Order: sequence, then structure tokens, then C-alpha cells
Amino acid sequence: MLGEDTIADEADDWIEVGRPLPRISWAEPLEERNVRLLWRGSSVPIVVDIAPALANLRLFKRLRTDDDLFRQLAVNEDGNALEWPDGAELSAVWIERLAEAALDNAQFREAMDEMHMSLDGMAAHLGVSRRLIADYRKDKPIPKLVALATRYLLERRRAAW
Repeated sequence: MLGEDTIADEADDWIEVGRPLPRISWAEPLEERNVRLLWRGSSVPIVVDIAPALANLRLFKRLRTDDDLFRQLAVNEDGNALEWPDGAELSAVWIERLAEAALDNAQFREAMDEMHMSLDGMAAHLGVSRRLIADYRKDKPIPKLVALATRYLLERRRAAW
């Protein structure tokens, strides 16, 4: 038979399944349906293009065209969504998935370094010119398809080790 101490100890145990849900500390609207935000626990803000999410559901129809409404975005009380005065909400989980499709120039350089890729090697893997890879390493905006392909290559490399 279990004693009271055992029952109390068991009641205090935490059960964790998966990783914690993403939470947003703050967010600000930018041009062309981009949002600069800071994830809780991070010190580096990121820019996320949320246009693909807004284009996906009829609920967001007004946000796609109404700049004034878009600029009124706010982080909800729990930090698990962006919300607008018309009642529209975009979850932090969805935003996190959109952020994964983005890659800035520093992240691109880091990915190349981690994979030990030269300009020529990366160009061959991505099917683009060496010059374009050099530009992505500097300051040329990285298209989503290139970002996704780079993340895929990086994940494959990590899985192989």
C-alpha cells in the first residue's frame, strides 16, 4: 500500500510530451505582410513572411488587402498567436513553420560552413550559379525555395552523422 508521501510525490510529477509550444514575446508589422517578432527565450528577432498563411484561409481575406487592419496586429495574452481587432488569429505554431522556410544571409553562411560546402559545391547541390551563391552569402535576399533546399541539405547532413 502506498503511503501519503508517495501519493504526494506522484502528484507533483510532470509528464512531458514533445517540445513546448512556441511563444511570441513581441511582434511588429512590416511591409508586404512581413512581421518582425521575438520568440520567448530568444534574444534575436526574426522577420517572417506570413502572406502564405493569410492566403490560405478565407478568414484572413480582409488582412490580405487591408493595410490598416494588418498594422493593428498584437500578440495574444498567452503569446501563442497573433491577433487582430476583427477576431482573426494566426497561431505561433503556424508562424514557426513559416519562419522555418526563411533563411537569412548569416544562416546561409553558417549552413554552408556546417556542411563544409564551397561556393561551387553549394551551387551544384542547389542547381544555381556560383555567383548567386556568393551573393546569398553576402546580402542578396534568399528565395524561399533556396532556403528550404538549404535546410533540407543541412538536415540530411545532420541525420547522416
